[in-house]
Amino acid sequence: MRRARWILLIAAAAAGAITAVTLSYFRELDNARDAASRGSLIAGLESGSIEYSDEGVGVPLLSIHGAGGGFDQGRANAVELVGDGFRIVAPSRFGYLRTPVPRDTTPAAQADALAALLSKLNIAKVAVLGVSAGARSAIELALRHPERVAALVLISPGLYSPTSSVEIEASRGSKLAFQVVNAGGDFAWWAAEKLVPEMLIRFIGVKPDLVAAASQEERGRVMKIVKSIEPLSLRYPGINIDSTPDLRRLPLERITAPTLILSSRDDLFNTLPAAEFAASNISGAKLIVYDTGGHLLVGYEQNARMAVRAFLTGAGLVR
Repeated sequence: MRRARWILLIAAAAAGAITAVTLSYFRELDNARDAASRGSLIAGLESGSIEYSDEGVGVPLLSIHGAGGGFDQGRANAVELVGDGFRIVAPSRFGYLRTPVPRDTTPAAQADALAALLSKLNIAKVAVLGVSAGARSAIELALRHPERVAALVLISPGLYSPTSSVEIEASRGSKLAFQVVNAGGDFAWWAAEKLVPEMLIRFIGVKPDLVAAASQEERGRVMKIVKSIEPLSLRYPGINIDSTPDLRRLPLERITAPTLILSSRDDLFNTLPAAEFAASNISGAKLIVYDTGGHLLVGYEQNARMAVRAFLTGAGLVR
Protein backbone atom coordinates (compact mmCIF):
# COMPACT_ATOMS: atom_id res chain seq x y z
CA MET A 1 0.00 0.00 0.00
CA ARG A 2 2.79 2.39 0.95
CA ARG A 3 4.61 1.69 -2.34
CA ALA A 4 1.41 2.28 -4.33
CA ARG A 5 0.90 5.57 -2.47
CA TRP A 6 4.43 6.69 -3.40
CA ILE A 7 3.85 5.77 -7.02
CA LEU A 8 0.65 7.81 -7.05
CA LEU A 9 2.43 10.79 -5.46
CA ILE A 10 5.27 10.62 -7.99
CA ALA A 11 2.79 10.32 -10.86
CA ALA A 12 0.80 13.29 -9.54
CA ALA A 13 3.99 15.37 -9.18
CA ALA A 14 5.08 14.45 -12.71
CA ALA A 15 1.66 15.32 -14.10
CA GLY A 16 1.77 18.65 -12.27
CA ALA A 17 5.22 19.44 -13.64
CA ILE A 18 4.16 18.55 -17.19
CA THR A 19 1.07 20.72 -16.84
CA ALA A 20 3.13 23.66 -15.54
CA VAL A 21 5.65 23.33 -18.40
CA THR A 22 2.87 23.05 -20.97
CA LEU A 23 1.06 26.12 -19.66
CA SER A 24 4.30 28.10 -19.54
CA TYR A 25 5.14 27.11 -23.11
CA PHE A 26 1.75 28.06 -24.55
CA ARG A 27 1.71 31.32 -22.60
CA GLU A 28 5.13 32.36 -23.87
CA LEU A 29 4.36 31.19 -27.40
CA ASP A 30 1.17 33.28 -27.42
CA ASN A 31 3.17 36.28 -26.20
CA ALA A 32 5.74 35.74 -28.95
CA ARG A 33 3.04 35.47 -31.61
CA ASP A 34 1.38 38.62 -30.30
CA ALA A 35 4.69 40.54 -30.30
CA ALA A 36 5.45 39.40 -33.85
CA SER A 37 2.06 40.64 -35.07
CA ARG A 38 2.27 44.14 -33.60
CA GLY A 39 3.77 47.24 -35.20
CA SER A 40 3.86 46.15 -38.83
CA LEU A 41 1.98 46.97 -42.01
CA ILE A 42 1.42 45.08 -45.26
CA ALA A 43 2.26 46.68 -48.61
CA GLY A 44 0.69 45.26 -51.74
CA LEU A 45 3.22 45.30 -54.58
CA GLU A 46 3.04 44.05 -58.15
CA SER A 47 5.34 41.19 -57.17
CA GLY A 48 3.26 40.32 -54.09
CA SER A 49 2.83 41.57 -50.55
CA ILE A 50 5.57 42.47 -48.11
CA GLU A 51 5.39 43.15 -44.38
CA TYR A 52 7.26 46.13 -42.94
CA SER A 53 7.41 48.59 -40.08
CA ASP A 54 7.93 52.32 -40.58
CA GLU A 55 8.96 54.25 -37.48
CA GLY A 56 10.92 57.32 -36.48
CA VAL A 57 11.64 60.68 -38.03
CA GLY A 58 14.69 61.75 -39.98
CA VAL A 59 16.85 60.37 -42.77
CA PRO A 60 15.26 57.20 -44.22
CA LEU A 61 17.11 54.00 -43.34
CA LEU A 62 16.24 50.56 -44.68
CA SER A 63 17.11 47.84 -42.15
CA ILE A 64 17.34 44.35 -43.69
CA HIS A 65 17.33 41.56 -41.12
CA GLY A 66 19.32 38.33 -41.11
CA ALA A 67 18.31 34.68 -40.91
CA GLY A 68 15.75 33.91 -38.22
CA GLY A 69 14.47 37.47 -38.24
CA GLY A 70 11.58 39.55 -39.49
CA PHE A 71 10.65 43.22 -39.39
CA ASP A 72 10.94 43.11 -35.59
CA GLN A 73 14.56 41.99 -35.71
CA GLY A 74 15.37 44.49 -38.45
CA ARG A 75 13.88 47.28 -36.37
CA ALA A 76 15.86 46.19 -33.30
CA ASN A 77 19.09 46.01 -35.33
CA ALA A 78 18.65 49.59 -36.49
CA VAL A 79 17.85 50.89 -33.01
CA GLU A 80 20.97 49.20 -31.59
CA LEU A 81 23.40 50.05 -34.37
CA VAL A 82 22.15 53.37 -35.70
CA GLY A 83 20.12 55.06 -32.99
CA ASP A 84 18.02 58.22 -33.22
CA GLY A 85 17.58 60.61 -36.11
CA PHE A 86 16.37 58.11 -38.69
CA ARG A 87 13.11 57.01 -40.23
CA ILE A 88 13.57 53.25 -39.96
CA VAL A 89 11.85 51.09 -42.56
CA ALA A 90 12.26 47.43 -41.59
CA PRO A 91 10.79 44.79 -43.93
CA SER A 92 10.23 41.10 -43.30
CA ARG A 93 12.13 39.31 -46.05
CA PHE A 94 10.60 36.50 -48.10
CA GLY A 95 9.17 33.76 -45.90
CA TYR A 96 9.42 35.66 -42.63
CA LEU A 97 6.34 36.39 -40.50
CA ARG A 98 3.64 37.82 -42.80
CA THR A 99 5.69 38.11 -45.99
CA PRO A 100 4.83 35.12 -48.21
CA VAL A 101 7.28 33.04 -50.22
CA PRO A 102 7.14 34.11 -53.89
CA ARG A 103 8.15 32.01 -56.87
CA ASP A 104 11.48 33.86 -57.17
CA THR A 105 13.19 33.96 -53.76
CA THR A 106 16.62 35.20 -54.88
CA PRO A 107 18.29 38.20 -53.23
CA ALA A 108 17.89 40.02 -56.56
CA ALA A 109 14.12 39.52 -56.43
CA GLN A 110 14.11 40.67 -52.81
CA ALA A 111 16.05 43.80 -53.80
CA ASP A 112 13.50 44.59 -56.51
CA ALA A 113 10.68 44.12 -53.98
CA LEU A 114 12.43 46.46 -51.54
CA ALA A 115 12.86 49.08 -54.25
CA ALA A 116 9.14 48.78 -55.01
CA LEU A 117 8.37 49.17 -51.30
CA LEU A 118 10.44 52.37 -51.17
CA SER A 119 8.52 53.70 -54.19
CA LYS A 120 5.22 52.93 -52.49
CA LEU A 121 6.40 54.84 -49.41
CA ASN A 122 7.57 57.75 -51.59
CA ILE A 123 11.14 57.34 -50.38
CA ALA A 124 13.67 58.23 -53.05
CA LYS A 125 16.92 57.32 -51.30
CA VAL A 126 17.92 55.49 -48.13
CA ALA A 127 20.84 54.43 -46.03
CA VAL A 128 20.86 50.62 -46.08
CA LEU A 129 21.74 48.38 -43.15
CA GLY A 130 22.15 44.72 -44.11
CA VAL A 131 22.85 42.20 -41.36
CA SER A 132 24.09 38.64 -41.93
CA ALA A 133 21.97 37.01 -44.68
CA GLY A 134 20.26 40.37 -45.18
CA ALA A 135 23.51 41.68 -46.66
CA ARG A 136 22.71 39.71 -49.83
CA SER A 137 19.60 41.78 -50.53
CA ALA A 138 21.44 44.95 -49.52
CA ILE A 139 24.21 44.29 -52.05
CA GLU A 140 21.71 43.52 -54.79
CA LEU A 141 19.80 46.71 -54.01
CA ALA A 142 23.01 48.73 -54.35
CA LEU A 143 23.75 47.02 -57.68
CA ARG A 144 20.28 46.95 -59.22
CA HIS A 145 18.97 50.25 -57.86
CA PRO A 146 22.06 52.38 -57.15
CA GLU A 147 20.06 55.60 -57.22
CA ARG A 148 18.21 54.38 -54.13
CA VAL A 149 21.24 53.76 -51.89
CA ALA A 150 22.86 56.71 -50.12
CA ALA A 151 25.14 54.54 -47.98
CA LEU A 152 25.64 50.84 -47.33
CA VAL A 153 26.41 49.23 -43.95
CA LEU A 154 27.00 45.47 -43.84
CA ILE A 155 27.28 43.64 -40.51
CA SER A 156 28.73 40.08 -40.43
CA PRO A 157 27.74 39.75 -44.09
CA GLY A 158 26.75 36.32 -45.40
CA LEU A 159 28.12 36.98 -48.88
CA TYR A 160 30.18 35.22 -51.51
CA SER A 161 33.88 34.54 -51.02
CA PRO A 162 36.04 32.74 -53.58
CA THR A 163 38.26 31.21 -50.90
CA SER A 164 36.02 30.13 -48.02
CA SER A 165 32.24 29.86 -47.96
CA VAL A 166 29.84 31.13 -45.34
CA GLU A 167 28.30 28.14 -43.57
CA ILE A 168 26.69 26.94 -40.36
CA GLU A 169 29.23 25.91 -37.73
CA ALA A 170 29.57 22.13 -37.83
CA SER A 171 29.51 21.08 -34.17
CA ARG A 172 27.12 18.41 -32.91
CA GLY A 173 25.10 21.03 -31.04
CA SER A 174 24.69 23.18 -34.16
CA LYS A 175 23.60 20.15 -36.17
CA LEU A 176 20.98 19.35 -33.54
CA ALA A 177 19.78 22.96 -33.55
CA PHE A 178 19.61 22.83 -37.35
CA GLN A 179 17.42 19.72 -37.09
CA VAL A 180 15.16 21.63 -34.70
CA VAL A 181 14.92 24.47 -37.20
CA ASN A 182 14.24 22.08 -40.07
CA ALA A 183 11.40 20.59 -38.07
CA GLY A 184 10.00 24.08 -37.53
CA GLY A 185 9.58 23.02 -33.92
CA ASP A 186 8.38 25.86 -31.70
CA PHE A 187 8.46 23.68 -28.58
CA ALA A 188 11.92 22.28 -29.33
CA TRP A 189 13.39 25.78 -29.73
CA TRP A 190 11.61 27.00 -26.58
CA ALA A 191 12.79 24.00 -24.56
CA ALA A 192 16.38 24.36 -25.82
CA GLU A 193 16.33 28.01 -24.81
CA LYS A 194 15.42 26.98 -21.26
CA LEU A 195 17.63 23.89 -20.94
CA VAL A 196 20.61 24.25 -23.30
CA PRO A 197 20.82 27.90 -24.38
CA GLU A 198 24.50 27.44 -25.21
CA MET A 199 23.44 25.19 -28.11
CA LEU A 200 21.32 27.97 -29.60
CA ILE A 201 24.02 30.58 -28.94
CA ARG A 202 26.47 28.51 -30.96
CA PHE A 203 23.83 28.01 -33.64
CA ILE A 204 23.56 31.79 -34.16
CA GLY A 205 27.30 32.04 -34.68
CA VAL A 206 28.79 32.83 -31.28
CA LYS A 207 30.99 30.76 -28.98
CA PRO A 208 29.06 30.13 -25.73
CA ASP A 209 32.13 30.73 -23.56
CA LEU A 210 32.49 34.19 -25.11
CA VAL A 211 28.95 35.02 -24.03
CA ALA A 212 29.50 33.52 -20.56
CA ALA A 213 32.49 35.83 -20.05
CA ALA A 214 30.69 38.93 -21.35
CA SER A 215 28.94 41.57 -19.30
CA GLN A 216 25.45 40.95 -17.97
CA GLU A 217 24.12 43.47 -20.46
CA GLU A 218 25.73 41.65 -23.39
CA ARG A 219 24.52 38.26 -22.14
CA GLY A 220 21.02 39.70 -21.99
CA ARG A 221 21.35 41.07 -25.53
CA VAL A 222 22.38 37.69 -26.91
CA MET A 223 19.57 35.84 -25.17
CA LYS A 224 17.12 38.48 -26.37
CA ILE A 225 18.21 37.68 -29.94
CA VAL A 226 17.81 33.94 -29.28
CA LYS A 227 14.33 34.56 -27.91
CA SER A 228 13.43 36.88 -30.81
CA ILE A 229 13.50 33.89 -33.17
CA GLU A 230 10.31 32.64 -31.50
CA PRO A 231 7.89 31.61 -32.79
CA LEU A 232 10.18 29.58 -35.01
CA SER A 233 7.32 28.29 -37.16
CA LEU A 234 6.55 31.82 -38.41
CA ARG A 235 10.14 32.29 -39.53
CA TYR A 236 10.98 28.81 -40.76
CA PRO A 237 10.08 29.35 -44.46
CA GLY A 238 12.50 32.27 -44.57
CA ILE A 239 15.19 30.36 -42.71
CA ASN A 240 14.79 27.58 -45.25
CA ILE A 241 15.46 30.06 -48.07
CA ASP A 242 18.50 31.51 -46.30
CA SER A 243 19.99 28.10 -45.50
CA THR A 244 20.41 27.21 -49.19
CA PRO A 245 21.82 30.42 -50.69
CA ASP A 246 22.90 30.70 -54.29
CA LEU A 247 26.08 32.65 -53.60
CA ARG A 248 28.18 33.71 -56.57
CA ARG A 249 30.50 36.49 -57.56
CA LEU A 250 28.71 39.78 -58.18
CA PRO A 251 30.11 42.90 -59.88
CA LEU A 252 30.84 44.59 -56.55
CA GLU A 253 33.15 47.08 -58.26
CA ARG A 254 30.01 48.71 -59.71
CA ILE A 255 28.76 49.73 -56.26
CA THR A 256 29.16 53.50 -55.87
CA ALA A 257 27.56 54.04 -52.47
CA PRO A 258 29.88 54.71 -49.49
CA THR A 259 30.24 51.34 -47.77
CA LEU A 260 31.14 50.17 -44.25
CA ILE A 261 31.61 46.48 -43.42
CA LEU A 262 32.00 44.97 -39.94
CA SER A 263 32.96 41.37 -39.12
CA SER A 264 34.87 39.31 -36.56
CA ARG A 265 37.62 36.72 -36.83
CA ASP A 266 35.79 34.17 -34.68
CA ASP A 267 32.39 34.37 -36.37
CA LEU A 268 31.22 30.74 -36.40
CA PHE A 269 29.48 31.44 -39.72
CA ASN A 270 32.87 32.33 -41.24
CA THR A 271 31.79 35.70 -42.65
CA LEU A 272 35.25 37.31 -42.48
CA PRO A 273 36.49 36.04 -45.89
CA ALA A 274 33.31 37.35 -47.49
CA ALA A 275 33.67 40.68 -45.68
CA GLU A 276 37.28 41.01 -46.82
CA PHE A 277 36.41 40.09 -50.39
CA ALA A 278 33.55 42.62 -50.52
CA ALA A 279 35.71 45.36 -49.00
CA SER A 280 38.50 44.73 -51.49
CA ASN A 281 36.13 44.95 -54.46
CA ILE A 282 33.83 47.82 -53.47
CA SER A 283 35.61 51.06 -54.23
CA GLY A 284 36.45 53.02 -51.09
CA ALA A 285 34.80 50.50 -48.75
CA LYS A 286 35.91 50.61 -45.12
CA LEU A 287 36.37 47.31 -43.28
CA ILE A 288 36.45 46.94 -39.48
CA VAL A 289 37.46 43.53 -38.13
CA TYR A 290 37.20 42.53 -34.47
CA ASP A 291 39.39 39.75 -33.12
CA THR A 292 36.49 38.33 -31.12
CA GLY A 293 32.75 38.84 -30.86
CA GLY A 294 31.35 36.10 -33.06
CA HIS A 295 28.51 36.66 -35.48
CA LEU A 296 26.80 39.13 -33.11
CA LEU A 297 29.96 41.15 -32.32
CA VAL A 298 29.57 40.34 -28.62
CA GLY A 299 31.44 42.84 -26.49
CA TYR A 300 31.71 45.34 -29.34
CA GLU A 301 28.14 46.60 -29.65
CA GLN A 302 29.00 50.11 -28.48
CA ASN A 303 32.13 50.20 -30.60
CA ALA A 304 30.17 49.06 -33.64
CA ARG A 305 27.45 51.63 -32.96
CA MET A 306 30.00 54.45 -32.78
CA ALA A 307 31.64 53.23 -35.99
CA VAL A 308 28.32 53.13 -37.83
CA ARG A 309 27.28 56.56 -36.56
CA ALA A 310 30.66 58.04 -37.51
CA PHE A 311 30.39 56.50 -40.98
CA LEU A 312 26.87 57.83 -41.54
CA THR A 313 27.96 61.22 -40.26
CA GLY A 314 30.82 61.23 -42.77
CA ALA A 315 28.32 60.34 -45.50
CA GLY A 316 26.24 63.38 -44.52
CA LEU A 317 23.31 61.31 -43.25
CA VAL A 318 23.36 62.18 -39.55
CA ARG A 319 22.03 65.59 -38.69
